[in-house]
Amino acid sequence: MIALSLAEIAEVVGGQTYDIPDPSAPVTGPVVRDSREVVPGSLFVAFAGERADGHDFAAAVVEAGAAAVLASRPVGVPAIVVEDVQSALGALARHVVRRLGATLVALTGSAGKTSTKDLIAQVLRRKAPTVFTPGSLNNEIGLPLTALTATEETRFLVLEMGARGIGHIRYLTGLTPPKIGLVLNVGTAHIGEFGGREQIALAKGELVEALPEDGTAVLNADDPLVRAMASRTKAKVLLFGESDEADVRAENVRLMDSGQPSFRLHTPSGASDVTMRLYGEHHVSNALAAAAVAHELGMSADEIALALSEAGSLSRWRMEVTERPDGVTVVNDAYNANPESMRAALRALAAMGNGRRTWAVLGKMAELGDEALAEHDAVGRLAVRLNVSKLVAVGGREAAWLQLGAYNEGSWGEESVHVSDAQAAVDLLRSELRQGDVVLVKASRSVGLESVAQALLATGTEGEVVAR
Repeated sequence: MIALSLAEIAEVVGGQTYDIPDPSAPVTGPVVRDSREVVPGSLFVAFAGERADGHDFAAAVVEAGAAAVLASRPVGVPAIVVEDVQSALGALARHVVRRLGATLVALTGSAGKTSTKDLIAQVLRRKAPTVFTPGSLNNEIGLPLTALTATEETRFLVLEMGARGIGHIRYLTGLTPPKIGLVLNVGTAHIGEFGGREQIALAKGELVEALPEDGTAVLNADDPLVRAMASRTKAKVLLFGESDEADVRAENVRLMDSGQPSFRLHTPSGASDVTMRLYGEHHVSNALAAAAVAHELGMSADEIALALSEAGSLSRWRMEVTERPDGVTVVNDAYNANPESMRAALRALAAMGNGRRTWAVLGKMAELGDEALAEHDAVGRLAVRLNVSKLVAVGGREAAWLQLGAYNEGSWGEESVHVSDAQAAVDLLRSELRQGDVVLVKASRSVGLESVAQALLATGTEGEVVAR
């Protein structure tokens, strides 16, 4: 964080200081909410959660070196006390961002946010110091904590913004006003919470509404609901996609036998070839989005293409490909799932098969509401249409729908099996996998299917990570 004294922080957040011997003492470390992340000079933010109350750790974090605690009540150690800790954290982030000389890039979308954010960060940090959202910390707590890691040297701040309803992105942009706003897509993720794709589009479009007139809205030309957001902003509009009308577009897209995409990148400043280390054709759209942002910030087509070709996945359990010594390839994409990302992962699996046996170990896609049965059925059917050798549906009702879709689409019903839990899936795979097989593991985060991938990789000698 930029240098601020405890007295300055108290003034910014409208708090009262308690038990602080020297209000002029600076906060020299990061702002954290996890007591395990405290280092000397930190500001510890005490949230009262369902499982633990951060205030109970106040004495321990100060003993570990924290300069003070941001709290909602006096805690007997140096503290800045406020009425609402979350609002105070947001106010502090807003203050710091205003003082920075950095360009703020914000992005949202139904699918691909984290992968695209990681690509943007890897491209931009070749140009100048860049701070970006770690993992998927894209909510009203994670976003300000990320913004507060920026320093005077930061030139680009890349922030992922999630939404669970109307008004959420508007709130986040109020904390960290973007100069460039990127909307990737409007899909069916969280459709049960929103009530329809039009409502999702309404929420996602709050990002472009927050842009200043001298800002830039980067919009997906291939998604009609996103493209229509051009009418909701006074900022410049830059389109990306495979459409001929896109300002930043891809030509000659192909998926190599490894499952990695390549394409010819075209930008207003030139064209260059890209061969990605990431797996799956869906990453082409993500790469184009990142290229559009980088172009807007002054990078050449050759610079962008080189950075995209060398970029990897910075966030765990997202198409994380590991090859075991026996030749079995495990694709751990278990961080989360929605219908769009499921389809993309299955297509990547089919491409990676290339004559090898392929296994799709899939579980529930959460928060689909009334669309849940149809979407799970469709994913099961797609697995068969793509000639995936076997679908292993893991879990309860939704998994049964996956398996039923595959059964109804298949010829003899041998293409799929339904098992009760992750351990049953592991037992099945351990008994039936053979050299050269490719296994995809994917479900919504709540299912915890990463344990299947981890168990498979723990079988025998640890595998070599061939791409991350």
